[in-house]
Amino acid sequence: MFSRQLSDDIAISLSIPQFADELFALTDRNRAFLKQWLPWLDGTTSAKDTRSFLMHQLGLFARGEGLHVTIFYKGAIAGVAGFNSIDRANGIAYVGYWLGNEYTGKGIMTVVVRDLITIARDFCGAQRVDIRCATGNKRSRAIPERLGFTHEGTLRRAERLYGAWVDHEVYALLLDSEARPAATQVV
Repeated sequence: MFSRQLSDDIAISLSIPQFADELFALTDRNRAFLKQWLPWLDGTTSAKDTRSFLMHQLGLFARGEGLHVTIFYKGAIAGVAGFNSIDRANGIAYVGYWLGNEYTGKGIMTVVVRDLITIARDFCGAQRVDIRCATGNKRSRAIPERLGFTHEGTLRRAERLYGAWVDHEVYALLLDSEARPAATQVV
């Protein structure tokens, strides 16, 4: 199975249905926190919903159209990340991510996204990595800013979030054989 140890405390693994119960528990525990920025919470009401989602993600992975990884911090599931989609024709990997509130502020996601950039370049043949974040989601926006992505603009009314429209900020990192994400100190 695909897994990577990123530091003493941080690992990622291909998301599999066996993670559904623990991942749903994390989602459910963080429902109010996640609902600020993620539109799918109302449709995820059981571990069965999470399991179905993970099965769908495995299908995307098998077709080379996506990659969904579960993030482990000190052995516990802390969140997820990956490529929501991979545009093979244009060499673009679209990154998405979230962490449970109790895992934020530890540098976990910066380490994970830095590794996803390497995976995009070395294994997916990507020439570009895109991250789109809600304009008001400062913590999420800090990840691409910290890793040297270029802010390319704002997509107005990019997503409907529980009855309200939110704008998205578009960040991109162009990759080549020499491209490396900016080094950062993880605290």
